[in-house]
Amino acid sequence: MSSATLMAFWAFSLLFVFTPGADWAYAIAAGIRGRGVMAAVGGLLAGYVVLTLVVAAGFGMLIAGNRLVMLALTVFGALYLTWLGISLLRNPPVPRAVVDNSTGSDRARLFLRGALVSGLNPKAFLFFLAFLPPWTNVAAAWSLSTQIVVLGLLYTTSCAVVYSIVGIGAGAMLATRPAAARVVGRVSGLMMLALAVLLLCKESAWL
Repeated sequence: MSSATLMAFWAFSLLFVFTPGADWAYAIAAGIRGRGVMAAVGGLLAGYVVLTLVVAAGFGMLIAGNRLVMLALTVFGALYLTWLGISLLRNPPVPRAVVDNSTGSDRARLFLRGALVSGLNPKAFLFFLAFLPPWTNVAAAWSLSTQIVVLGLLYTTSCAVVYSIVGIGAGAMLATRPAAARVVGRVSGLMMLALAVLLLCKESAWL
């Protein structure tokens, strides 16, 4: 795999990284609370690593080819986004002290939720399944699985930088604006609900 291919894929993937979605909403909510931003982002990244390994191992095609499994994944992902969205609407995040006083269990919970947000997102799964293999080369010295892992980790690295900036930036800009923070938190909740509805609508159109 040439460096030119990696650079081209990186530039292409940035279009998706910079598109706001459930990941952005989750990172922003964590940033507003002023704690656990890196745990939340780490969870999002862990979900992407799992998706990369699933596609690289060849299970991606089996899952995508099974309508029942894809339906279950879509419905479960939509329900999880709905639960997070309603939680943000009912209890919007408010700025806290700059000092991170979150406990280990708090960070673990934020990490797990982040992993579920990205790992259960059918849109993210289909992105990895549809856009990673075309950038591989059967004539390359690396195996196809290795190439997919490298591409997936490159995408995940971009997400790490962007989501960290988004989360920390949200906290910094809204640290002294609790009213604005609540509005942004509720907007993030509405975004998650909209994405959940969109997932279900697309799934119903495919049936």
